[in-house]
Amino acid sequence: MACPMMHDTRPYRSVLYIPASRARAMEKAKGLPVDAIIFDLEDAVIVDEKAPARDLLRDRLAEGGFGPRVQIVRINGFDTEWGRDDLDTIAAASPQAILLPKVNGPADIEALAALLDQRPETADTRIWAMMETPLGVLNAARIAAVPRVAGFVLGTNDLAKDLNARSREAMVTSLQLCLLAARAHGLICIDGVYNAFKDEDGLAAECRQGRDFGFDGKTLIHPAQIATANAIFAPSDAELDLARRQIDAFDSATARGEGVAVVDGKIVENLHVETARATLAKADAIAALEAA
Repeated sequence: MACPMMHDTRPYRSVLYIPASRARAMEKAKGLPVDAIIFDLEDAVIVDEKAPARDLLRDRLAEGGFGPRVQIVRINGFDTEWGRDDLDTIAAASPQAILLPKVNGPADIEALAALLDQRPETADTRIWAMMETPLGVLNAARIAAVPRVAGFVLGTNDLAKDLNARSREAMVTSLQLCLLAARAHGLICIDGVYNAFKDEDGLAAECRQGRDFGFDGKTLIHPAQIATANAIFAPSDAELDLARRQIDAFDSATARGEGVAVVDGKIVENLHVETARATLAKADAIAALEAA
């Protein structure tokens, strides 16, 4: 299956981490209403299970059955003893995307890209970057500019540790820098995880904040979080209604030879119409995904 390209229009409301060592969890994921899956060979897999986990994941990816869900593999870093073996094994399954942890600069991405270029089976494999170190955040624009990069995933747990941050508010600058870089280069950008998976209200609040910041969706650590992320990162009925009325009003104004319209007492210009059309397109993409 072709991997996601830049300017990807598919929804990424919910991006679920699944340990690659858990065959049952991977099988269950085939029926979950999640937009994307990160099959994790890094933090979620203990040392003794890393080798069998990569073999299991290779076989599951080759077997397929994950439908329209975007499939991303997080390998171990190349500064570990497992990273290169992860890539060598997973490459056989022609993964849609490889997620590289702890990216500090463009050289990290370029090294992975060079290895992918050596294999015909990974010719279409894109690269996603874990943005989870202070140096990586400071280099976000340079990382986003590397041609093969398709998306950023915020690693807020690691980032908080490195920053000695005790609150999400302390990471707002880092989140925004990554978003700016992603938007400047047409990348998908996914917010970090919410650790208290039984706290639905807290998850909803953080999802709303991430949505309002501009993230495309949220990484999740438990299937129970999927419904909340899907609902909050999807356009609401009110947003869809406003988008349609803005487009209709602007089209009418244009037919009259006018450059602006007024909806609900607010000026509507071409830039608002572009946003409105993008909102409707996102809703259509979500509907198509859910139908599939």
